[in-house]
Amino acid sequence: MPRPPKIRRVEHIPEITYFKPQGVPLRNLEKIVISFEEMEAVRLKDKEGLDQQEGAERMGVSRPTFQRILISARAKIAEALTQGKAIRIEGGTFQVTRKGRRGGGPPWKT
Repeated sequence: MPRPPKIRRVEHIPEITYFKPQGVPLRNLEKIVISFEEMEAVRLKDKEGLDQQEGAERMGVSRPTFQRILISARAKIAEALTQGKAIRIEGGTFQVTRKGRRGGGPPWKT
């Protein structure tokens, strides 16, 4: 039996959680699901420009775990963009925190 995933820290929950190609009804599209922690890793690395160690520290995970999360997210995003699929951001095991703070609220688990 695998061990349960560690709760990861997420500082930003996006207001918009669905993205799709323009002009195609959502019901006609395949969907790719990206977890909130995958989206957070992309945000920290690509938008904020943090290195892996800083990103890992902000999320409360090891550097190799941060790298695995980032690789998974980027692969899903690339698949959606190159194959015209919708992206849904949902799920994961995480705790919403404020920048620089560890607490923040109860963990979210889906």
